[in-house]
Amino acid sequence: MNKARTWIPPTLLAIALAALACATTTFESTWRDPKARPLRLTGRKVVGLFLSKSPSIRHAAEDAMARKITARGAQGVPAYSVLSDEEIKDQERAKAKLESLGFSGAVVMRVVGQETQYTYQPDVWVRPYYRSFWGGYWRWGWETVWAPGYLTADKIVKVETLVYSLEQDLLVWAGISRTVDPTRIDSFIGELAEAVAKRMAKDGLLEGT
Repeated sequence: MNKARTWIPPTLLAIALAALACATTTFESTWRDPKARPLRLTGRKVVGLFLSKSPSIRHAAEDAMARKITARGAQGVPAYSVLSDEEIKDQERAKAKLESLGFSGAVVMRVVGQETQYTYQPDVWVRPYYRSFWGGYWRWGWETVWAPGYLTADKIVKVETLVYSLEQDLLVWAGISRTVDPTRIDSFIGELAEAVAKRMAKDGLLEGT
C-alpha cells in the first residue's frame, strides 16, 4: 500500500487491520438489461477477458476471473488460453473461434480510472483527555498540537465490468467498481469478480445463486 503515516494509535491500528480483512471493492454504479433473463451458466463455457496492453497483467487477471467463474458453476476459461494475440485483435477471428468452441458468455473487465484519495483520521475521541474541556482537552490539546492522527494516501482503481450473453450477443449486466489500494493483480481481480457475481445474483441474473 502507498501509505504515509506519522503516528497510529493502538486502537486505530486495530481498526485498520480489521478493515484490511474486509472487501475493499464497492460499486459506483451498476446496470442490468430489464429484459434479461437469469443466466444459466452451470457447466457452460464462459470466457474471462481483461483488456490490458501488458500480457503478464492480462494473463494473471484472466486466470483469476476464470477461477471465480468456475467457482460459480460455469466453466471459466481465460481468453489468452484460446485466443492468440493476433486473434484477440481481430473481431471476426475472435468471434468465429469462440463460437466454434461453444462459449455461452463473456465477462470483460477494463481499468477506466485511477485516483488518489487523502484521508485524515484524528485520534480516538473516547480517551480521557477528551471527556472534559477544562482540565482535560484544553491542556492536552495545546500540549500536543501537530501530534496524534495520521494522513493516508489511498490509491483508488476504477474498473468497468461487462457481462455478455454470447448466445444472444447481448450485454446483460454492467458496473463501475472502486477498489482501494489493490496490490497483486490476481487477488484484486479475484475479489472484484466475486463482488460482481454476488451483485449479479442479488439482481437476479445468476440462476441457482
